[in-house]
Amino acid sequence: MKLKQKFVFFMIWALVLLTAVPPGILAQEPGGKPTFKQEELDQMLAPIALYPDSLLTQILMASTYPLEVVQADRWAKQNKNMKGDALAKALEAQPWDPSVKSLVNFPQVLQMMSEKLDVTQKLGDAFLAQQKDVMATVQKLRAKAQASGNLKTTKEQVVKVEKEIIIIESASPQVIYVPTYNPTVVYGVWAYPAYPPYPYYPPGYVPGAAAFSFVAGVAVGAAWGYAWGHANWHGGDIDIDINRNVNINRNIDRSKYTAQYKGKGQGQWQHNAEHRKGVSYRDQGTAQKYNRGTGGEAAKSREAYRGRAEQGRQEAGRGGAEQMTGRKDSGSRGGAFEGVDRGSSAKASSSRGQASRESMSASKGSRSSGRGGFSGGGGARGDRGRR
Repeated sequence: MKLKQKFVFFMIWALVLLTAVPPGILAQEPGGKPTFKQEELDQMLAPIALYPDSLLTQILMASTYPLEVVQADRWAKQNKNMKGDALAKALEAQPWDPSVKSLVNFPQVLQMMSEKLDVTQKLGDAFLAQQKDVMATVQKLRAKAQASGNLKTTKEQVVKVEKEIIIIESASPQVIYVPTYNPTVVYGVWAYPAYPPYPYYPPGYVPGAAAFSFVAGVAVGAAWGYAWGHANWHGGDIDIDINRNVNINRNIDRSKYTAQYKGKGQGQWQHNAEHRKGVSYRDQGTAQKYNRGTGGEAAKSREAYRGRAEQGRQEAGRGGAEQMTGRKDSGSRGGAFEGVDRGSSAKASSSRGQASRESMSASKGSRSSGRGGFSGGGGARGDRGRR
């Protein structure tokens, strides 16, 4: 009888504790932010889930390097008439991740990702934290589009089902067609009215057009030599083979990438934090995995990079003089991309200015109030440094 009473007492307290926990707290990441809900994954993936596998995998990988996407988009616009060997050599000189370089072959897609930078970064965050969920969501959306009669084999693409996996391939390996469609129509009744699909349409999309159509085909060129990703749908990840598309571009030094993939140039895709270029990660778990900062303070927008990175370069040049005269930073905080390309000289001048102020403070016998200090972050932030 006593055992039964103890069990009832335990169950009552268990219920009390469960009801006291705030909703959703049990599903949170170590950093306190919840993982992306299924409706959020559907929302961000709906506009690209029907892209050919080869292009989709490049987008997913490249989305984890949002700053490089912006840089590549600008570069592609400035060099839109460059082709052949000249383009191949120019691309090889760029410091971007191969997935980002590959998208130079699709300037409209690159522009779409750059202009919707907040969506691109969110997609990358989801792919880093929930890769299997992202891949599974793509398959679920493809099944809905197929059931609605809006995903089928055409002269532009081949749609096939292998072991319940829907694969989308280009009809010709030399030309890839990018589909354009309205996600609110092509999938049938949308299951999450509170989470409508993102407006992630390519440039030139006309609302009210056919439910599913194609823009002009894009011939694969030098940039597509960097398209090494292949969807491993059953494994829920992306496989890399750096020897893919060798015949498309022979100007690539592929040996640089062999070490990253078991010394063989093959293996499961690995995110390279160096190409993140100081952009904060969304949650603490991902940040710790790649030894980087989180993005709790980040304003995820392209303007944060475009407007303030240039200002950061100008301020970095004046940093030494400002710090030596004891001037303090205004203390304003910017977005995720603020000051990401400022060099080590700004950090060094910050240290010299700080040491000078501390020396002056010590000679006067005063204490620092801490109000005008510097705070660290996920990436370089102007001429602020760590105390």
